[in-house]
Amino acid sequence: MKSLKYLTTHLPTLAVTVSFVLGGNWSWFAVLFVFGAIPLMELIMGAKGATLNEESLQLEAQDRWYDYLLYMIVPIQWFYVLWFCWMMGHSEPQASGQWFGLVMAMGILCGSFGINVAHELGHRTTRFEQFLAKVLLASSLYMHFFIEHNRGHHKHVGTPEDPSTARMHEVVYTFWLRSMFQTWVSAWRIEAERLRREASSPWTWRNEMLRFQIIQLSVIIAIYLVFGGWATFSFWLAALIGGIFLETINYIEHYGLMRKKTQSGHYEIVQPEHSWNSNHVVGRLILFELSRHSDHHYKSNKKYQTLQSIDTAPQMPTGYPGMMVLSLLVPIWFAVMNPRARQWQ
Repeated sequence: MKSLKYLTTHLPTLAVTVSFVLGGNWSWFAVLFVFGAIPLMELIMGAKGATLNEESLQLEAQDRWYDYLLYMIVPIQWFYVLWFCWMMGHSEPQASGQWFGLVMAMGILCGSFGINVAHELGHRTTRFEQFLAKVLLASSLYMHFFIEHNRGHHKHVGTPEDPSTARMHEVVYTFWLRSMFQTWVSAWRIEAERLRREASSPWTWRNEMLRFQIIQLSVIIAIYLVFGGWATFSFWLAALIGGIFLETINYIEHYGLMRKKTQSGHYEIVQPEHSWNSNHVVGRLILFELSRHSDHHYKSNKKYQTLQSIDTAPQMPTGYPGMMVLSLLVPIWFAVMNPRARQWQ
């Protein structure tokens, strides 16, 4: 029964449903709910940092219901992608406020389900779960994340070599461009290096990045053939927005927290203080504990339900949805976060 609290993750899904069904001015309902109502709820409810003992953690890790809650996201995400494309295919091609509200609503699911849930599944060791991660990432056209995040970001986090670590004073808008481009290039490089170690050419079917591009192109072509050009453009834009939401979360997760080099010339081992942590309840549950990011980077093989609150880690003043909004207000973001980051440096 404890696992059912993570059904909270479907609150944005219900909000997106309202936007899709009612349309008109209601097309913006999902955006206002996720980035207005949820931050307000987090401010009211505050943070909750309870921890579990070792025996409870083992029981939680073995409970399959937590896994099933992730698996069910895959068909749900693709159902909403097809529903969205059907709506766009049966509407007049027109860039209007209502249309963009629906695109933003779909973008919310591309970011929260298509990438965030894929992030959790991508850290699993079974082929089945990793396959589900790739299926979800295909719905957001962000499949390179599977390679770069697991084999790049977790290795280089908190260093200048990591595209997903935001530097002090870096503006989120320029971070989007830098991180999205550099992570894509990094994924190509990581795969090429792997194949060279195996004495294989990068330009073969064994190159997973090459396969990912073909899969994503196939998704776009299929949507074009079934639903038309306007639906294809609308889906591409929603997927881009989902990627921007993901990169905004990347921006806030490690902003200004850098690992130091030791006398040997290597970077210090990743510790909880190299990630911003949040225990605000609603954001935690909606994003499957992603905001307990300090523990995730400290022990990346832990399942989401076993991530712990680390009180000694840097703490964000509110949850992820509110921090995402705050990051867009650059002067206020700097005023709030720079003193905190300097303290940890």
